[in-house]
Amino acid sequence: MPFESIHPKKLSTLVVQQIESLILRGILRPAERLPAERELSERLGVSRPSLREALADLQEKGLLETKASSGIYVAEVLGSAFSPALIHLFATHDEAVFDYLSFRRDMEGLAAERAARAASDSDLKVVQAVFDKMVQAHSKRNPRMEAALDAQFHTAIIEASHNVVMLHMMRAMFDLLREGVFYNRQVMFKQRTTRSALLDQHRSINKALQAGDPVAARQAIEQHLDFVKIAYADNQRSEKNEAIAKKRLEQELITQNNNPKSPNR
Repeated sequence: MPFESIHPKKLSTLVVQQIESLILRGILRPAERLPAERELSERLGVSRPSLREALADLQEKGLLETKASSGIYVAEVLGSAFSPALIHLFATHDEAVFDYLSFRRDMEGLAAERAARAASDSDLKVVQAVFDKMVQAHSKRNPRMEAALDAQFHTAIIEASHNVVMLHMMRAMFDLLREGVFYNRQVMFKQRTTRSALLDQHRSINKALQAGDPVAARQAIEQHLDFVKIAYADNQRSEKNEAIAKKRLEQELITQNNNPKSPNR
């Protein structure tokens, strides 16, 4: 007969499964500190020995790590998504930036489409709350804050798509962006016209998501990242032109100093 005996799971196993699920779904994030042992055991309703057994298991799996005199943290499991050699290649070749933006356009367009269909009321409230912060930050002209909120907004959309593989993959991509591997996103928020355009684009994305319109949500994301791509190319061109202009100026000053009869002296 196709029957198997049922074995009750140990409490420590149930704790492991719950924490694993929280990490998988992105609720517990890399480098996030877990509550103290006593508090965590009370929240989970298990004894401290059972909790210790579960935490040891999770550390052995590489999902948690202990920091001396600090506590237990979610491991930086995304750090291994790209090898150091590949990260160096990304950082030293301009073409990687444009491929990165094209990849984001495809992935985030899909995520926005899925989010417009699958997002719960709570998901949409998170997206709305982040966008509201973006509106408030816009008047403060703080590029660092605006760049951080921009990342939060896009991450909230991916979380709302409820695809855990996409979530962790895109978080790894955003980590590289935050570290300046591809480009400095704060540059985008230093120019007045660009800042206003970016806010309007995020407003359109949010509006489509709140309305549950998958087609509009995807289009809004794609248009936004097309704009970012063009803005980055323009900024890159301006920096190169400025570098050339500085060399011309330097040469002109040298010429003037070497020619005492120059009309400008």
